[in-house]
Amino acid sequence: MLRRMLSPAVIAVLAISLWGCGTGNTTEKNNNSSDMDKNQITVNIETTEGNIKVRLFNDTPLHRDNFVKLAKEGYYNGLLFHRVINDFMVQGGDPNSKDAPAGKRLGEGGPGYTVEAEITEPVHIHRRGALAAARQGDQVNPERRSSGSQFYIVTGKKYAPEELSKMEQQLENMKKESIFRRLVMEREDTIRAMSARQDKEGLQKLERELVGMTEAEVAKSPSSLTVEQRKAYTTEGGTPHLDGQYTVFGQVIEGMDVVDRIQKAETDSTDRPKKDVRIINMTVE
Repeated sequence: MLRRMLSPAVIAVLAISLWGCGTGNTTEKNNNSSDMDKNQITVNIETTEGNIKVRLFNDTPLHRDNFVKLAKEGYYNGLLFHRVINDFMVQGGDPNSKDAPAGKRLGEGGPGYTVEAEITEPVHIHRRGALAAARQGDQVNPERRSSGSQFYIVTGKKYAPEELSKMEQQLENMKKESIFRRLVMEREDTIRAMSARQDKEGLQKLERELVGMTEAEVAKSPSSLTVEQRKAYTTEGGTPHLDGQYTVFGQVIEGMDVVDRIQKAETDSTDRPKKDVRIINMTVE
């Protein structure tokens, strides 16, 4: 399928455009096993819709410690859940949302730093109630570093087994595209030069080489869901297409009914609730 999507012209365009700019948006182990029992920190998120309690994972220490630091400092107090999508997730943590007037586009703010990725899939996955870090897209953030403050809580939906099988193929294709993009960017200067001299034959040869390299890399780690992932997404629900893309660093243990109320808020064209849903306070327990 990847082969049909690629062409010498596509390679040249990718190099010239530099892929644009985007924002906003192992051993199998159960989330409820050992990591859930090792003196994990819990944080109570008091909101205008009720309280949500999350447990932070010890095997994502950079995200755990950063979240705790900001919560203790009162950084999140007064901030909005500025992006809400029903059957997907609720997102907050943008400092620009604190006094934002109605209709203002949000989602670009942060504390001035990012956090190194701690992606542990399939240990921690985007099951219902997962707490994860938002980040900029791969085009400008190939290391998948997390926003310093923005987070989201997964609501998602339940999937039928056949839906998951179809999604596995989609994830495989997404992985191929991501790998191919990286390989193209690593050869940016070469592709620019070949495009400038209209070396069609050279571009075609390079295309074949990059496709072969992409297929070989994907074959080493195919995008197949584990038994635990399939069980979670068919019985609890979630957003499986985000696995391996974002850092999951906690899990809601109380208050999913509150999260569900938030996700059903009426929103504007930017997915911002028309009636503000605000974080009142966070308490580290």
